[in-house]
Amino acid sequence: MSGLMKLVILVPCSLFFAALVKFLYDYLWRPLRIQQMLNSQGIRGPPYRFIHGNNKEVAKMRQEALSKPMALRHDIFPRVQPHIDTWINEYGRNYLSWDGVRAELVISEPDLIKEVLKNSEKAFPKRKLTLFLSKLLGNGLATVEGEKWEKRRKLGNYAFHGESLKNMTPAIIASVETMLEKWKGYVGKEIEVFEEFRLLTSEVISRTAFGSTYLEGQKIFYMLSKLAIIANRSFFKTRIPWISKLWKSADILESEELANEIQGCVMKMIKKREDRVVNGEADSFGNDFLGLLVKAYHDLDDKDMLSLGDLVDECKTFYLAGQDTVNGLLAWTVLLLAIHGDWQEKARREVIEIFGNQNPHPESIVKLKIMTMIINETLRLYGLQNGIIREVGREVQIGNLVLPANIDLYIANVVPQHDPQLWGDDVHLFKPERFAEGIAKATNYNAAAFCPFGIGPRSCVGMSFATMETKIALSMILQRYTISLSPAYVHSPISVLGIQPEHGIQVILKSLDSNV
Repeated sequence: MSGLMKLVILVPCSLFFAALVKFLYDYLWRPLRIQQMLNSQGIRGPPYRFIHGNNKEVAKMRQEALSKPMALRHDIFPRVQPHIDTWINEYGRNYLSWDGVRAELVISEPDLIKEVLKNSEKAFPKRKLTLFLSKLLGNGLATVEGEKWEKRRKLGNYAFHGESLKNMTPAIIASVETMLEKWKGYVGKEIEVFEEFRLLTSEVISRTAFGSTYLEGQKIFYMLSKLAIIANRSFFKTRIPWISKLWKSADILESEELANEIQGCVMKMIKKREDRVVNGEADSFGNDFLGLLVKAYHDLDDKDMLSLGDLVDECKTFYLAGQDTVNGLLAWTVLLLAIHGDWQEKARREVIEIFGNQNPHPESIVKLKIMTMIINETLRLYGLQNGIIREVGREVQIGNLVLPANIDLYIANVVPQHDPQLWGDDVHLFKPERFAEGIAKATNYNAAAFCPFGIGPRSCVGMSFATMETKIALSMILQRYTISLSPAYVHSPISVLGIQPEHGIQVILKSLDSNV
């Protein structure tokens, strides 16, 4: 055999052998090494299974949990996160599981949660997004790191705090009034409020942050919701990277098309602002969130300039978060008030005492103590997020554990909110009086026992905006209606991006106006 022929045979064989070694290292040796390392420190968990990790088990548990009917109770964790509930009971408060080949340390002890989220040494960066989540969120505030994050956070802080928040109040009130005008046709009838609040919150974030209306942003919301559905069904599906590069599934193709269409819609909004300035119709791009982004996009200083891609991703993040967060919070709060008429009446008396029959005003919203207690208890029972994911950027110690680099941390911050050791045996009951003396006293000064908006430097920038919008909407509803639960309601909370009612929330409205 000639030397050339040997080379022709040897090179492909060598490449194949190298690829095989790397594959076995990534998919077998490294997972087993990490598993052994954490087992030696007392961290157990379901065993790693070749290629798939624990994804098949998780998918099966979730399917089984959702297939069973649920009574009207607030112990929702075994339903929305059945795998975490099962494995915490089996392996302890902190355990190791596997998202495919990726090690994922699930932590639910408040002290460890606090240590990770408040870490100032940047040892726990955000995990690199999956393909579908990158199409949904991109490089928005929720995902970027370092100087980019600091710059975006300043923009968000300016847009959603202080005087800017106060200036948003008229737009929020106008949006709620539009919704309530429609509700006049449903007095004495059943109405599905989750959908109603979806339209309301979409209108509010469109008006306050982007200077438009829901109808103008309707296409963006529709496409974002489709992307969220695709991203949600991709969770716990095992993907081998090189296969995705060779062959694109229908979900990948659809998500790419949706992301491109969203970019086109946002660019039209940007051009509108630019044209107004060029034509002399406005002397600036505006003081709302979109205006601040467009101004940064045109900044001549490279340090402060925002790229077009970053601008689009920031818009996607705030469209999604601004709508989804308050939508769920309002819907679950109304459900709980419909069930607990005594607390509904207490909240109504407080609203009438502070505002009378007038619309809420910013200076007095802070006086709504009972409503704040109700909102906090709703957030405790029906949290805004399923968990927070971080990556271990380098070998680091938390508590008594030494963690290797390049594994994931799943911070199950919902677990402490349903922990009887922290809240008592009535943990699954709706009892707003827990928060009568504030969050710190309710949690016994344990910050990680209740952190629906996160804690530490990366806590939610829109927290004040979300709670203000919720208080305004609830106040205006309670001034006009009593709410009772419809017999048609089926209790079925599910996990999408946050906790949502699978079949909506149906209530009956009764007007407080005797002339209606």
